[in-house]
Amino acid sequence: MAYIFCIANQKGGVGKTTATVNLAAGLAKIGQRVLLIDLDPQGNATMGSGVDKRAMTLSVYDVLLESATIAEAAVIPKRLQEAGVGYTVLGANRDLAGAEVELVGEPRRERRLKQALAPVEADYDFILIDCPPSLSILTLNGLCAAQGVIVPMQCEYFALEGLADLTNTIRQVHANLNRDLRRIGLLRVMFDARITLQQQVSEQLKAHYGSKVFDTIIPRNVRLAEAPSYGLPGVAFDPAAKGSQAFVEFAGELLRRGLSA
Repeated sequence: MAYIFCIANQKGGVGKTTATVNLAAGLAKIGQRVLLIDLDPQGNATMGSGVDKRAMTLSVYDVLLESATIAEAAVIPKRLQEAGVGYTVLGANRDLAGAEVELVGEPRRERRLKQALAPVEADYDFILIDCPPSLSILTLNGLCAAQGVIVPMQCEYFALEGLADLTNTIRQVHANLNRDLRRIGLLRVMFDARITLQQQVSEQLKAHYGSKVFDTIIPRNVRLAEAPSYGLPGVAFDPAAKGSQAFVEFAGELLRRGLSA
């Protein structure tokens, strides 16, 4: 069965989508079967994986409304296959914004994604869910489907404050909706070792959260920032870049840790 991880952070602009697409590409590069699910109506993970969100006929919106299955809606982008990091994408576009309203009065609304994953779970080694930067019915669907949460975060003091809120949310979901949501892992991203403050916050994270902090650190890297404009993860756009190599290293660490992260 697949390891299912949400990539979540209630704070925006922390590189969450960059982490999702590059982790998917990194895992694919080391031979894992990966499904990336974009739960953000902005569709950035979709576009960053080489899928034109404007041209999709079926998306995660249709899956949540139970008018399509994941097998029908998911695609393997040709550009990713050509780059040697082929993973499957269940994309999103602006239609997904309407799903929150449409699901309000529906039964099992927070478990739609979990139920949709059941028939295809055995087809993948890892399922990564890119959540929007808010606690919405979409994020709740991701948390209810997952076994663990990966939290990308910058080493800044405001990020520490937001982390406490997110940890509390995860505890509540575990207690009330998803007893399988057992693990949380903290991924330090956009890290600049020249900045003393970032070094200090990084050490505080390690001291307070211990093994929940991944060993891999993702450095601040221009090539990772450039890659989405080409419709590719950085791992495929420039495999030699330090940021790309760090994500492949992180994929290996996640594979070794599995659900013990």
